[in-house]
Amino acid sequence: MRFELFVATRYLRAKRRQAFIGVITTISVLGVAAGVASLIVALAINNGFRQDLQERLLGSASHVSLLRVQSDGIKDWPPLLERLSHEPHVVAAAPAIYEQVLISRGPRARGAVLKGMIPAYERKVSDLLSTVKIGSAEALEEAAAPHANLDNGSKSEELTAESKGAGEGARATQATAGGTPSTSSARAARATAGGDAGATKDFDSLSDVQARVAAMAPIILGKDMADELGATVGSVVLVTSPQGELTPFGMVPKYNRFRVVGIFNSGFYDYDTGWAFTRLSDAQRLFGLGNLISVIQFKVDDIYQADAIAKELEQAAGTGFMATSWMEQNRALFRALRLERLVTFITIGLIVFVAALNILISLTMMVMEKTKDIAVLVSMGTRKSQIRRLFVAQGLLIGLIGTGIGLILGFAIAWAGGHYHLISLAPEVYSIDYVPFAPRLVDGVLVALVAIGISFVATMYPSWSAARILPAEALRYE
Repeated sequence: MRFELFVATRYLRAKRRQAFIGVITTISVLGVAAGVASLIVALAINNGFRQDLQERLLGSASHVSLLRVQSDGIKDWPPLLERLSHEPHVVAAAPAIYEQVLISRGPRARGAVLKGMIPAYERKVSDLLSTVKIGSAEALEEAAAPHANLDNGSKSEELTAESKGAGEGARATQATAGGTPSTSSARAARATAGGDAGATKDFDSLSDVQARVAAMAPIILGKDMADELGATVGSVVLVTSPQGELTPFGMVPKYNRFRVVGIFNSGFYDYDTGWAFTRLSDAQRLFGLGNLISVIQFKVDDIYQADAIAKELEQAAGTGFMATSWMEQNRALFRALRLERLVTFITIGLIVFVAALNILISLTMMVMEKTKDIAVLVSMGTRKSQIRRLFVAQGLLIGLIGTGIGLILGFAIAWAGGHYHLISLAPEVYSIDYVPFAPRLVDGVLVALVAIGISFVATMYPSWSAARILPAEALRYE
């Protein structure tokens, strides 16, 4: 191959009798470089958005969720939670309730998913509470909640005591939170404090209203939902559950008034427009679940093995349970991202294809220009296979040079874009203020192989034509 490579490099560096061939060769190199660099940058952007989406998704949702097949709620969940938290690969576990509700404020209403949680445990499996931008999530803390650590062997008795204590605290505030405060106790307190007839002033004074609002159950709304409802921190919203209760007048929806204590902005449209958080005990009381929960959430040590870990947790929980992972829940989303990546690769890869056509044209014209030289080489004993390899090597050299330049240029642009945040975005639209670049070495290898492969295919016809040249015919009139 040394002979073929030597002649190929000499042909590339030699001056042309037709300058047009040299121009086309240069354009071929630049075309391959531009195509490779464009592919590297486009794949880096695609991978950057995918990583950003995955990080925010995993920060907003648990890795594995365990729930009942019959959707009848999980009974005696504290010992089950404590037992499963010690399973292999489980980092943390947390109880939760998910139910559909209608949240309204005045004439405005919005359907939503209300999630009941215990913040001390929720922070171990997701970052949703850390996305509260206005207000604070501290109001969701249960008054009697001990800061137990499930991952360090906390006792199931502590969890049971906590759930009971939370339920008692919820029942203690039921009268005021439900919008039916006890007027007799309020009047008695005012009479004792005032000691005269002035103590029986109007019950709807500003201080009384503020006291009733402060006694309402806390709730945290998504940013877009709060904007649509016109709610801010301190506003009162009415949460209505479709799971009504039977009365002498028929089925009546259950409702409760909640006080907005925070507004979160997770960056996910579905979360920010249709989710709300409250205390586990308040959600249980609203839905009449007693001490039931609907799901146990888990955080695992390897997110890419979540499917296998979910199956293990399902088996450990026993019959009647089913487990789903974040990969299964968002399979359609990541399938769409993979399809977008493939379409991007094919579309921008056409640039390399066009450059390969230039390689084919330049080699074909070079064969026409070097017909006599090829005839002399063949007459001196050069085999046809060597002639073919000569022009294949020349085309591959063009592809290699262009690919090398494109790789260096593409990775340099991707690194600069990711390091200096060169392209800005509107955060209120994209939930991120710059275009993320995440170049990967495997993408560079794939793009290089494709570019070199296309360049190799482009050399087939010129090299075959050169090998078919007959010395006698080429040199007949010389």
